[in-house]
Amino acid sequence: MLVPRQAAPQLIVDTVAHGSFDLAREEPRSMTLVCFYRGLHCPICTNYLKELERLTPVFEERGVSTIAISSDGEARAREMSHKIRASQLRVGYGLPLAVARDWGLYISESRGKTSIGIEEPPLFSEPGVFLIRPDRTVYYLSVQSMPFVRPPFGEMVQALDFIVKNAYPARGEYIGPL
Repeated sequence: MLVPRQAAPQLIVDTVAHGSFDLAREEPRSMTLVCFYRGLHCPICTNYLKELERLTPVFEERGVSTIAISSDGEARAREMSHKIRASQLRVGYGLPLAVARDWGLYISESRGKTSIGIEEPPLFSEPGVFLIRPDRTVYYLSVQSMPFVRPPFGEMVQALDFIVKNAYPARGEYIGPL
């Protein structure tokens, strides 16, 4: 189980317009926000990523780099990038499902076409949002087994202001006996 203050798993993916992304080579001033999304087939992901695209400059002002990643192939990732009008948000693709599992993401099987008429891949990962410190340790994580009820990025911006101002530590790190 991945917990805060642990080293984040390896994460290397290609992006639609920003070359290769390697978490080990990220050098944010504050943190890296990694948003795993279900894929092109998910209309909730589209709206969620539009919000992340809109707030990417706000995160950047706070020293937080952003990336959205799915297990979709390049063509579907390009289509999602176009749908959300990504100009600043990096859109990664080709996430191996074994790596998704290393990150604690849930894996789902296809149920056919979604409400927007796009076929789900045979297997894909469910959503997760992570804040990773420059030392590659997990600061915050949220994973979902469903596409619904995700952490709002606007609230995350406010939380980051509090975290920085108060040097607030990562929480949820205890894994000892109970």
